[in-house]
Amino acid sequence: MRFALLPIIAAALFGSLSAAAQETPVTQPKSSTTLTLDRVFASPGIAGAAPRGVHLSPDGRFLTVLRNRADDRERYDLWGFDRHTGKWRMLVDSAKLASGHELSQTEKMNRERQRIGGLKGIVNYDWAADSQSVLVPVDGQLFVAHVAGANAGKVDAIAAALGAEVLNPSLGPKGGHIAFVRDRRLWVAAIGGAAEAVTPVEANADVHWGEAEFIAQEELHRFAGYWWAPDETRLAVERFDESGVGMVTRAAIGAGATSVTQQRYPGAGTANAVVSLSIVTADGESRVAVDLGPDKDIYLARVDWAHDGKTLYVQRLNRAQDRLDMLAVDPATGASHVLFTETAAAKSWINLSDAYRFLADGSLIWWSERDGHGHLYHVRDGQWQQLTRGNWEVSALVAVDEKAGRVILTGNRDDVLSSQIYALDLAHPDTLTPLGDPAYDNHASADAKGQALIVTRSGDMQPTQSYLADATGKHLAWIEENRVEGAHPYAPYLASHRPAQFGTIKGPDGTDLHWVMITPPLEPGKRYPVFTYHYGGPSAQVVRRGWQGALAQAVVAKGYVWFAIDNRGSANRGVAFESPIWRAMGSVEVEDQLAGTRWLKAQPFIDPARIATFGWSYGGYMTLKMLEQHPGEWAAGIAVAPVTRWELYDTAYTERYLGDPKAPGGVYDRAGALIEAPRIADPLLVIHGMADDNVVLDNTTALVASLQAHAVPFEMMLYPGQTHGIGGQKISVHLYNAVFDFLNRHGVAAGGK
Repeated sequence: MRFALLPIIAAALFGSLSAAAQETPVTQPKSSTTLTLDRVFASPGIAGAAPRGVHLSPDGRFLTVLRNRADDRERYDLWGFDRHTGKWRMLVDSAKLASGHELSQTEKMNRERQRIGGLKGIVNYDWAADSQSVLVPVDGQLFVAHVAGANAGKVDAIAAALGAEVLNPSLGPKGGHIAFVRDRRLWVAAIGGAAEAVTPVEANADVHWGEAEFIAQEELHRFAGYWWAPDETRLAVERFDESGVGMVTRAAIGAGATSVTQQRYPGAGTANAVVSLSIVTADGESRVAVDLGPDKDIYLARVDWAHDGKTLYVQRLNRAQDRLDMLAVDPATGASHVLFTETAAAKSWINLSDAYRFLADGSLIWWSERDGHGHLYHVRDGQWQQLTRGNWEVSALVAVDEKAGRVILTGNRDDVLSSQIYALDLAHPDTLTPLGDPAYDNHASADAKGQALIVTRSGDMQPTQSYLADATGKHLAWIEENRVEGAHPYAPYLASHRPAQFGTIKGPDGTDLHWVMITPPLEPGKRYPVFTYHYGGPSAQVVRRGWQGALAQAVVAKGYVWFAIDNRGSANRGVAFESPIWRAMGSVEVEDQLAGTRWLKAQPFIDPARIATFGWSYGGYMTLKMLEQHPGEWAAGIAVAPVTRWELYDTAYTERYLGDPKAPGGVYDRAGALIEAPRIADPLLVIHGMADDNVVLDNTTALVASLQAHAVPFEMMLYPGQTHGIGGQKISVHLYNAVFDFLNRHGVAAGGK
């Protein structure tokens, strides 16, 4: 489950273990400006410009980004920086190309899977191989923006030549063809030519070519359903048949009407879509089936072509997700064999990763947790060389400069709470060279050859910045400096900004648990309420050094202490830290959150009777489990879009951690939040979007029925037409106002007493 809403709390920068407990009153600069919830969610975005989709042209001359507008934070246009002239200019104005045409249901769902359902304008684009133009989809139509050459500045519509609305368009690696999906088939068109379908007509409407199935998008972070060969003559194409997947009725309840969708949804323990893979020629004249093995109940995890196009590599994940096979496929025949296998540690699972690269010499840089931590290995001719090692995690493989034998990566070697950029010499991997500024939480991407880096970073008082750097990390040019000064949206609130503080406590099993805290100015002798935020689920980390987010500052400005702690089961601490939730969700996470709350209660500036807990998605589920298992520990709880019955959630996510619901042992009953719901004795507010297609509304209605059947009082706020994110300039304000009104009514009022 790629649960959404973790970005509610982003990260924070520098503090100390004892700072919160020892803090004396701090004199802050006077400010007449108070950060409010209305301002947090208004336009322009208070954190400043938020560029997306940062890429370098193939020749390295142009740097392009999707930049949101000052008057509409959700609409993105395409901008470009010419490294020759040193100037920025808008390449495509999305508003001028907008047709007002409503996106297809498939496109809407694809965007929901990518967590960009609320964005408008341009959400992706594709550079041509000659670096002269960019393929830009807008509202389901295709355009070519000419960036350089004789037609520079011109934007041509090409959708008319291709016909109806297209899905998942991409340019071939040499720039001579466009591929896209339409009517459940894959189509290919030469630039300027007519489109031809390269996959067959299927009478069964549940069969799709060239698309990623629901589970791949939602849980495997794979959104591609076809892959171009390097020479642009062939494509590997996925076919999936979801005829056997159970049909569910999903009601999207809006303000004026209710739409009912019949949706194929693979609930835990039920059938998945049957996935196969073929290799087709770009003219559609030839198609070869790939041998994925006799077991059809598998996940197609990743697909990659070798540099020379002579081999197709396929990662095959078993249904239990404790075995991952790397297959080498002969594109001419479809025959395959296993190159190597990854096996999960006992009582754990395989974490998929994109931190790998196939090199021109046929070797592979590969990320694995086989030693208990996520590290890089060089796999060559069946021999494995470990490149990184130690009690830390590699979070991303940024680039490989094959000519120089140099690898660029990000990881938390120096601090588990922040990511840094490092360079590694393949010939001497024992030494890592830091490339970024350690005063920030750093991330990076790069061009294909690792010659230029795009660095993004943030700090406690600095929202995300991005800049172009050379391969040594040297700053070349700002992409978005976003400095908080002058006209920056956050500048008026900088004087009252409260610093994030960090520390650790011992969990119930003796494990170090990291926390982050932001306090209002503390007055001697007064005690303050606490707004604790938690997520708690796998593949996520809440406590990080970097920009904490304006929402946290607005909550603190109200007079609350903001607090979060990462429990066991969270990411970036290794297999032993993450795997205690295997077959045991809702157990150790709750005990670790309780340890954090009890530590808070012992602090002299905390009011132990005014500690509220808030969670969204997995965090909403955690709120329920916390109130159920430890009545009286929290003054109130808020559960937004909570999972209450894991059988309602999908196969890949749920079975990865809980196994098959049909297996004996009562794992699902214990992990669910319904059986113990009658034990809730503290004030509870449940919030849910009425068109949520991720954690469906049935989760909340099941909870409500249980609470009502046992006369348990609670409050509820529903949002018609809203999906899992529940957001918008006014809707977000309404949601958080509802939260704080609820807290006020139940004795968790803001301010020191």
